[in-house]
Parts: sequence; structure tokens; C-alpha cells
Amino acid sequence: MKIEQIYTGCLAQGAYYIESNGEAVVIDPLREVKPYLERAAEDGAKIKYVLETHFHADFVSGHLDLANKTGASIVYGPNAKTGFEAHIAKDGEEFKVGNITIKVLHTPGHTMESTCYLLRDEHGKDTAVFTGDTLFIGDVGRPDLAQKSDLTMADLAGHLYDSLRNKLMTLADEVTVYPAHGAGSACGKNMSKETVSTIGAQKATNYALRANMTKEEFVHEVTDGLLAPPRYFPENVRLNKEGYASFDSVMKRGAQALSPRAFEEAVNSTGALMLDVRHEQEFCLGFIPNAINIGLDGQFAPWVGALIMDVNQPIALIAPKDRIEETITRLSRVGFDQVIGYLEGGMDAWKAAGMEIDTINSISVDTFAKEFKKINAEDVLDVRKPSEFAAEHIKDASSFPLDFINDYMGDLDREKTYFLHCQGGYRSMTAASILKSRGFDNIVDIKGGFKAIKETEKFELTDYVCPTTLKRQKSKEVAA
Repeated sequence: MKIEQIYTGCLAQGAYYIESNGEAVVIDPLREVKPYLERAAEDGAKIKYVLETHFHADFVSGHLDLANKTGASIVYGPNAKTGFEAHIAKDGEEFKVGNITIKVLHTPGHTMESTCYLLRDEHGKDTAVFTGDTLFIGDVGRPDLAQKSDLTMADLAGHLYDSLRNKLMTLADEVTVYPAHGAGSACGKNMSKETVSTIGAQKATNYALRANMTKEEFVHEVTDGLLAPPRYFPENVRLNKEGYASFDSVMKRGAQALSPRAFEEAVNSTGALMLDVRHEQEFCLGFIPNAINIGLDGQFAPWVGALIMDVNQPIALIAPKDRIEETITRLSRVGFDQVIGYLEGGMDAWKAAGMEIDTINSISVDTFAKEFKKINAEDVLDVRKPSEFAAEHIKDASSFPLDFINDYMGDLDREKTYFLHCQGGYRSMTAASILKSRGFDNIVDIKGGFKAIKETEKFELTDYVCPTTLKRQKSKEVAA
């Protein structure tokens, strides 16, 4: 028997490949299915089942493509309703895979179809449980992503409490826990960086699995402090339920090389968003006017999903040629399938063709320290998350989280100069590029971000957040 966790850091997501005696299953696969096919080929195994723990909100699963390429059956737990052929399993149903058995444990709460899969070895011993978004390492799934008119967040949290205590906490302490996500995912709020644990360890350390915890206490603690989920989540759920275009067709359409003139014409004719995925410090030195920078070397896919409002938005890419396939793949993972092509030759070709370019002023923290003496501190926009800002920030600076930039933008004055920073530089350049594209020309990025600001010891820092800022954040987050 082989169990392999295939972890994707950008999405903080764990898929699983399990093989026994020439048969295999894949649990919660990502959109691109080649890695699973290659593993099965190496093992001389046939993929028999694609097991889905629930309708994922944070990524588009590869269940359809994998089933089409292998003939495997797609399996969901009770309550699931799909727009394609799938086996809707009963609670307690068992599936034979080689010499092992996989048992369905229906665990509603994160969503009503949420299901865990208990693996029993060739001797019938409970060995591992694949918990999806029901149980994480150090946390549990958020209960606000599947609300219906007759189910409140508290109702779902109550179901989750029962599922955890009646299904998962009754398993032996030595059973290995394999969750669908780790730290960095928006599907929970307190996940560990660890991606594997045991039932016993979680009962001892996970706040939501405390002994003698009442349902009322659980509901309060699990729902307290949840921020609004990213806006692309509902669309990803829809795609996972109803179906989507094959990954191969998405790649073929997106990987079209366009000359600078053809690129410009395609953007103008389709209304495509120009997405530049280069490093932020390369981007700021020269980019196509109105292009948005979301760098590949970061949490690329989640930021695309959070900031680009429509998954059906046509996208034209500016990216290094050797990373085009990677870019299209990572976009497809969150449902952005409408890539129309990429700029052949990149910015070098654009400049050689005499096309217009724009820049963003990115200054060192020492230069910023000199400028800071001449400006109002409120014109410093800290684009980190509200929790990061609350922990420590430049005194009197403005909290302007990138997550809510589309809501906060109306508070700014296009005639003023604003100085932007995040923690290290990735998010502030993204924010700067969005503001530039919306007509804010007086934008200055602070290279190195808050980390460099703090290291200089030239600024007064505080953890005090004024009541006006708190009220502003709360109103925006509720609206979101």
C-alpha cells in the first residue's frame, strides 16, 4: 500500500494518491491531472475512483478530466447533487481498492455533503482518515461557505460539532489525519503549517476538539473572527458541481503566442485584462499601461481569485516564456479559464516595437524616511491584512488591505501622492498596479515593505488602531 500526499503550496492544498495491488484512488485532485496519471503509470496501477470530500470553493478540482482519461468513478458523499455522472455514496459505504478498504464517513458541517474517507489496511485495521475541510491540523473547516435559506452559519457549525464528535473523535488515537488544506488557506482560520497529524494529537491540541466542550462553546469559537470569504469561492463551487471545460482545451487556447501588435489588438477587441506575472521589482521598471501585476512567486492563484472579480474575464498574459504553461495552469486551478494568449517575446519585444510603457516609482526605505518628514502619515497606505496592521504599523498610517482594495478605492484622492507598503513588497506592487490602472498616477511603492521599515528603526511604530479606522474596516468587511 502506498499513500502519497501531493501538496500545492500556492493553494495550501493537499491531494492524495493511494495505491494497493495495482489499483489506485485519488482524493481531491487539482485541475491538472498529469501528476496522478504519471504516478499510476509508474506503479502499473489503474485509477479506480476519484473521491471528492465536498464541493471545493477555493479551487477547481480535476475530477472530471481524471475520470474522462481513466474511466474512474467519481464519488461524492451523501447530499451531493452534480451536473455530471457521479456515484453518490451512502454513509458507511465501503469501496475496495486492491487489498485495502475505504469507508465513507458522512461529516456535514463545513458543507452538507462534506465527507471523510477512512482507510482500512489489508488486515481491516483503521489506518488513516482523509478529512477534507472537516478537520484540519489545529483547526476545523469554516461553516459559512454553504449557507442556504434554511441553514444559518450556526446551524452548520452545530452539524460540524456533531460530525467531529460522533465520527472522527471516536477513531483510534493512532489513526493518521490527512486534511485537504494547511496554513494559508482561506477555508479555515487557525491551521497549522503541519500537513499530517493523528487523531490523538488533534484531540490533545486542536481547540475545536477539546474534551467537555459544549456545542454552544464550539459554535461561538468556530464562527468568531471569520472574515468574508474570497469572492471567487461561489463560482468555484458552481464549476465543481456543474462541470467545466477540459484542462487540455484551456491550455491550448491560452498558450497562443501573440506579437505586440496582435496582443494589443486582442486586448482591445476582447476587453481582456492584461495580467503581468513577473517579479514586482522587474514589473515596476517597465510595463504595459493598465496591466495588473500579480507575481507568480507568491500566492498567485488565491490573489487572482480575490482581486479579479469575474472568473469569465478574458486575460492576456505577460510572462516569461518558460512559465506560460505554469501560469495558465495556476489560473485554471481557481477557474480562470479564459486566457486568450500571451505576449510573445515579453516586454523586450513590446519595447522593441516602440509600444508605450509605464513605470511605478519604487523607493528604498531610506528614501522613504526622508519623504516621510514632508507628508501626512495617513497618506501611507499599509496594504497588509487588518490583523497584520493591528499587530504593528507606522503610527497614523492608513490601513488599506489589498483584500478589499476594490471597496476602499473610493476613499482615495487621485490628486494626492500615496506611499504603499505590505510586509515584503509582493502585495504593495499588486495594489500599486491596480491603482495605476484606475487613474491614480501618484503612487510610490516602498521597496522591502514593513520588514525593511521596521529594521531601519527610523519610524514610530504602534499597535494602536484608531476607532475611525476600525469602524471603516468593519463597514467594508461587512459589505464585502
